Amino acid sequence: MRRKLAAGNWKMNGDSALLAELGTLANSQGDSAPQIIICPPAPLLTRAVDITKDSAIGIGGQDCHPNTSGAHTGDVAAPMIHDTGARSVIVGHSERRSAHQENDAVVRAKTKAAWAADLTAILCIGESEEERIGPDTLAIIAAQLDASTPNGATGDNTVIAYEPIWAIGTGRVPTLEQIIETHDMIRAELTKRFGDEGDKIRILYGGSVKPGNAAEIFQAENVDGALVGGASLKAEDFQPIIDALAAS
Repeated sequence: MRRKLAAGNWKMNGDSALLAELGTLANSQGDSAPQIIICPPAPLLTRAVDITKDSAIGIGGQDCHPNTSGAHTGDVAAPMIHDTGARSVIVGHSERRSAHQENDAVVRAKTKAAWAADLTAILCIGESEEERIGPDTLAIIAAQLDASTPNGATGDNTVIAYEPIWAIGTGRVPTLEQIIETHDMIRAELTKRFGDEGDKIRILYGGSVKPGNAAEIFQAENVDGALVGGASLKAEDFQPIIDALAAS
């Protein structure tokens, strides 16, 4: 049984005051809560870990460099993230792929760096609107999955987050049928490549997940949770999504 996961990506938002939301979120979780990971900006990681210590909330980074150290001004290495107490990191988010020209090979290297630092990689894949309209959508997503995921992926070291680029932050969401079709394909590709271990790798949906649509999205068999952007900033917005996941 794959444990459900609600992951929140704060992106370039947040300050010391917003960290209070983590305490509120931690105090709201019951025994049936799914796994919860919040990924704040790098400067907040250590304080976020301290606030959520001994709670149901885990902390992750938003990106890591493929190298462990070196002349890479402004970058953050995976071992540095681990040193803060965080235990996961997002890699390959579409905003990194587009704004920083990160291709599948770079994402693959970052995933391996995360594993080497004993971090779980939340590996993002997803298609553009043009690719969704075209006839080869699933093949494009499958190729991205294959090229971005290194050999050795397991249910412990990897989570796949499917985020259609055209749905991120736009309020637009694929139909439930499209989500089911895509997640089923991703599951088939994972099990084909990794065998039984591929069935243990969780697949999250991301892209304008809100309290109002979460329950419907979580109906899909191979949707094991969500990677949530703006709705994860406030506990009052994120908690209904967590509750919908727990009930699914």
